[in-house]
Amino acid sequence: MSEPKKLFIKTYGCQMNVYDSERMSEALGGQGYVETKTPDDADMILLNTCHIREKAAEKVYSELGRFKGLKAEKPDLKIGVAGCVAQAEGEEIMRRQPLVDLVVGPQSYHRLPEMEARTRAGEKALDTDFPEEDKFEKLKNRPKAKRGPTAFLTVQEGCDKFCAFCVVPYTRGAEVSRPADRIIREAHDLVERGVREITLLGQNVNAYHGAGPDGDMTLAGLIWELNKVDGLERIRFTTSHPNDMADDLIEAHGSCEKLMPYLHLPVQSGSDRILKRMNRSHTAESYLRLIERIRAARPDIVMSGDFIVGFPEETEEDFQATLDLVEEVKYGYAYSFKYSTRPGTPAAERAQVDSAAADDRLQRLQALITRHQREIQDGMVGRTVRVLFEKPGRLPGQMVGKSEYLHSVHVKGPEIAVGDLKEVQITDSGANSLAGELL
Repeated sequence: MSEPKKLFIKTYGCQMNVYDSERMSEALGGQGYVETKTPDDADMILLNTCHIREKAAEKVYSELGRFKGLKAEKPDLKIGVAGCVAQAEGEEIMRRQPLVDLVVGPQSYHRLPEMEARTRAGEKALDTDFPEEDKFEKLKNRPKAKRGPTAFLTVQEGCDKFCAFCVVPYTRGAEVSRPADRIIREAHDLVERGVREITLLGQNVNAYHGAGPDGDMTLAGLIWELNKVDGLERIRFTTSHPNDMADDLIEAHGSCEKLMPYLHLPVQSGSDRILKRMNRSHTAESYLRLIERIRAARPDIVMSGDFIVGFPEETEEDFQATLDLVEEVKYGYAYSFKYSTRPGTPAAERAQVDSAAADDRLQRLQALITRHQREIQDGMVGRTVRVLFEKPGRLPGQMVGKSEYLHSVHVKGPEIAVGDLKEVQITDSGANSLAGELL
């Protein structure tokens, strides 16, 4: 029996890329590949790229350059680039880095087995189409391994919002929702393989409108169907747009037992002027009223958000409006970034904010976010939470898991196993995690 070929995948960026990397591994598993943790002993290297961060393409080219020596030592090594940079750069990747054998966009990775076969025949393989066939269905019969207690499940891809700073509509395409029955079938499969918590993924997940038995189903409808899946204990979803936070989804947060009390709802800025320039199509006031409605439905919900500071033409007054919004919402988690240009997006052509001023604003915003995050985390001390344990901790006999509110919780207890869901009383709050004792 021949030795299995080894596949090394390096994943950049969002949770959807993590999900895509898992699917690519399964696709190539049918070709006799098993994953390896190091590129040094790989027969194929895949970089699953993200185009969101600054100079993303240049970082990919730099990473590829590190494999030149390895390729020289192993001429049969195949190197591929997948994901959003692959979609955006296409043939340019092969032109600039001739060592690349394969370039595949995020909508075409179900074609990897055929592309891999072409590379073994000495050809170059490029596919950045937006094919009509369902890539998820094409992969449903691939070999599937035992899973950990948590998993991502893509339900929607693409975005029609065209925010002025974002490349997603160009790299992932228009909004497309998967049929509900296929998602539910995949959820059952994940539970059978050991998963107890599923996070539903989409570039604009709450715009989900997949085909159901009685017409298009909303995200809330899908969540209620998943709530019926035996063995599935927890449901989360990300990332949402404020304009698509429908009434039935807000209501689900108050009444759906398995939907966790955590919501990532990016606002990006607290200034109406900047929000309009970003093409966000909501205002600070409409966002705050939406938060009020969500908290009325689920008072203990922990909110998370995204912010861009130093967006073109942002003034100090605009930035102060962002600080005011953060002070009012008090996020349990938030992700904040200094604006950086994305070629081809409208904001890239506008007057840019001084870099030093943007750096200063980012530090001030992050200090405020950190203070609120710590206050909310400290407020968990003395409370009882349910923790889904995911892995051993750094200390002997310690296990680490996540509470309903997505806080990391450390507990000592040799009787705890990966996948256990147990009640824990929180005894201490650290810099970025909680500690507790089993009840």
